[in-house]
Amino acid sequence: MKTKQTGITAPQGFQAAGIHCGIKKPGLLDLALCVSEVSGPIAGVFTRNRVAAAPVILDRRHLRYRCGRAIIVNSGNANACTGAQGLVSATAMARTVAQQLAIPRHQVFVGSTGVIGRTLPIDRITAAMPSLFSRLSVKGGAQAAQAILTTDLRPKTVSVQARIGGRMITIGGMAKGSGMIHPDMATMLGYLTTDAAITPPALQQALRAAADESFNCITVDGDTSTNDTVLCLANGLARNRVIEPQSRAYHDFERLLTEAAQTLALLICRDGEGVTKIVKVLVEGATTVAAAKRVAATIATSNLVKTALFGEDANWGRVMAAIGRAGVAVNPAKVMVSFDDIQMVRQGVGMGLAAEQKIAQVFKRKAFTIAVHLGLGTARAHMWTTDLSYDYVRINASYRS
Repeated sequence: MKTKQTGITAPQGFQAAGIHCGIKKPGLLDLALCVSEVSGPIAGVFTRNRVAAAPVILDRRHLRYRCGRAIIVNSGNANACTGAQGLVSATAMARTVAQQLAIPRHQVFVGSTGVIGRTLPIDRITAAMPSLFSRLSVKGGAQAAQAILTTDLRPKTVSVQARIGGRMITIGGMAKGSGMIHPDMATMLGYLTTDAAITPPALQQALRAAADESFNCITVDGDTSTNDTVLCLANGLARNRVIEPQSRAYHDFERLLTEAAQTLALLICRDGEGVTKIVKVLVEGATTVAAAKRVAATIATSNLVKTALFGEDANWGRVMAAIGRAGVAVNPAKVMVSFDDIQMVRQGVGMGLAAEQKIAQVFKRKAFTIAVHLGLGTARAHMWTTDLSYDYVRINASYRS
């Protein structure tokens, strides 16, 4: 169920703000803040890129305490590949917020996104802090969502509700991302809030599961970022019985969190740089889930498949080629491939010109499903992918100009 208020301030007890502090061009919001009335459990998943940005390094350290109250994010500068000064700047962001709230620094989490390799203008950020705090409000979620964007075309927010354990629990969220999108994690910042009362281990387990079914299932261009971060902050103000791992309430909460995360992930895909199509790749009949994921990822990240999607060229042979090079056991004589409801490959063989003409019409759709059945087992997995267009090249060729 959706709430009337969307975004990170939808749950009880959260306020947010977004302002211009001077990183981006005048008039563009570039600094966001989200604050809970009370401290509570926080969970996080981060980039697997070994060149991690300073905010990621800091947040990993803070996450050891498993308690948070505030999240501050700048856009326009990634604070990545900036050496020791980068960590000093990220720490200063956290410290300044902590001083305003009179809380330990480790309860503040930091995010940055933008151009890599440029020194973060930390003085501008700290100077803007009084203005940022003065704008905190329940209605500030929209400005915060705008302030974390880079090449995104539009803000991405979500809110969902469900009755869990006899209480109405709300999850809100915001995200950014449109390029450098690839699983583990997709270039993105994602921030989720909830008023659920939940233990830190349960929240971390739920966020990991939700990320695996959402942010780790999307790809736009195959690049992973130095800054990818997803955080979920809970404050317990729903007054439900505390959710423990493996309880019935836990499974209900995990489903709700996954719903919110999938909504944000699909918004990222739809807003991908130059994207004109979003396609679900569904792989079934694999021997293991890992094998199914491998095949789905190989299809979803194939530039030949992605350019065929953009050109509306029903080149099903590119899908078959991707299946064959996925690095898992495949019996071509058992493979079936369909595009939406039109079967194109049966027992590894194309079904002829008539079928190809039908799938050519499917390729004209803005959204459809490529369904693969390997005929070897019962495991399944999915990914969402996009086409690769001329505009993607244009946008990224001039990103720093």
